[in-house]
Amino acid sequence: MAPRCWRWWHWSAWPRIRPPSARSTLSFRRQFSTQEKTPKICVVGSGPAGFYTAQHLLKSRHVLPPGSHPMELSFPVLPGEGEVPWGPSLLPGSPSCHLLSQHHSQAHVDIYEKQLMPFGLVRFGVAPDHPEVKNVINTFTQTAQSDRCAFRGNVEVGRDVTVPELREAYHAVVLSYGAEDHQALEIPGEELPGVFSARAFVGWYNGLPENRELAPDLSCDTAVILGQGNVALDVARILLTPPEHLEKTDITEAALGVLRQNRVKTVWIVGRRGPLQVAFTIKELREMIQLPGTRPILDPADFLGLQDRIKEVPRPRKRLTELLLRTATEQPGMEEAARQTSASRAWGLRFFRSPQQVLPSPEGRRAAGIRLAVTRLEGVGEATQAVPTGDVEDLPCGLVLSSVGYKSRPIDPSVPFDPKLGVIPNTEGRVVDVPGLYCSGWVKRGPTGVIATTMTDSFLTGQSLLQDLKAGLLPSGPRPGYTAIQALLSLRGVRPVSFSDWEKLDAEEVARGRGTGKPREKLVDPQEMLQLLGH
Repeated sequence: MAPRCWRWWHWSAWPRIRPPSARSTLSFRRQFSTQEKTPKICVVGSGPAGFYTAQHLLKSRHVLPPGSHPMELSFPVLPGEGEVPWGPSLLPGSPSCHLLSQHHSQAHVDIYEKQLMPFGLVRFGVAPDHPEVKNVINTFTQTAQSDRCAFRGNVEVGRDVTVPELREAYHAVVLSYGAEDHQALEIPGEELPGVFSARAFVGWYNGLPENRELAPDLSCDTAVILGQGNVALDVARILLTPPEHLEKTDITEAALGVLRQNRVKTVWIVGRRGPLQVAFTIKELREMIQLPGTRPILDPADFLGLQDRIKEVPRPRKRLTELLLRTATEQPGMEEAARQTSASRAWGLRFFRSPQQVLPSPEGRRAAGIRLAVTRLEGVGEATQAVPTGDVEDLPCGLVLSSVGYKSRPIDPSVPFDPKLGVIPNTEGRVVDVPGLYCSGWVKRGPTGVIATTMTDSFLTGQSLLQDLKAGLLPSGPRPGYTAIQALLSLRGVRPVSFSDWEKLDAEEVARGRGTGKPREKLVDPQEMLQLLGH
């Protein structure tokens, strides 16, 4: 970064956490009203973290009880909801609260995105048979259509423009670019054909351009998914769902064509630990149990003694484990028994197994199985670890999907990054030792939680930024914002895509889907998209 970028900074004045006093807020208002009425803020990434951060900066107001710290806010909302449901005691005007303004009426936010289309994992990660979760796109669209917000697609930060260049052009920069990579298995045979990351598989059927040519071979009888989270269950469900049930979703036509030829009959979902440690939620489990044309395979021996152990666990975990117990140990009713008997496909949970090696076919050209180490649990509570017993077993399969986690990548040499945790070191969203730089979402806390979790997290980062803005801790002079970045991109031959450009692509997708009764047919080729836009 050029030395002149922060020439007005008093480095010793930078606090890790310091809510603004009334005096500093007044001073800020006076300073900004005379020097620069429009703070320019840049957000990198247009997924939930990026859009929720922008939304908070532009228009949100929150009510806080007296004496509470702003960082203690928690928003108990469901994925897809755009409003915060306040209780009666926290309504504006209530004697038990005061109003803390958490927006800037003049701030302008530019959202940069490397894809040509916005919405990140809402578009590319949410399963096609979960359309209700994608309703949050309506809220993000309202934010993007604000005259104080601009979408800058087809711009890859770290390649087309650097973070120091953004910091020099804007008063503040928020990194919200998510987790673009997957955790490697780091076992022999991982490179064999027939082994994919669940992230790439999800991207393939959801139309992520970089995964459009994945072409998984589904001609085998058995698939193994390593990992027992919601993504693992999403992948298993898509593999086992009758294709006709997906025909009216936004799954890509290319993926649907492959799934119509799908010969996978059994899917094993493998985890290192036991039933009490699964990472999926009860909603996804119910969907698997009720999946048409399938039956569950659970070993009752895996659940011995669990009935007594779940009495003290939190209610969500207890309900989840009770459903697993019933499915594994109770005889189904006549109707359910008949359904399972007629099922042509099956899925099962294999506990206490850790992958050791992907086994090759006799000619060594593709995956033919997976060697699993049998494990046992040591420790209690959150410290429970799976340790090998010394026994191994081989499980034949023709498809291996690794779903052991996503991870973020470093975006720019100037930005601190913790490679072990896969996050940008930060204090409540403030990047450590880099004033004016912030982060939100998975790159801030790691790839955990649902959309509502990301909303809360992003609001808190936005709040940290606004606190610093009000306290006069960010540059107060004029900044060129996108004007400077546009000039750089033009010199480098980069053609940004606007939100109105996206709306043209959106209309094209909807029109293409209409003929087959789908909500849309996703465009997956960036060159085709640019041609449609006349770029």
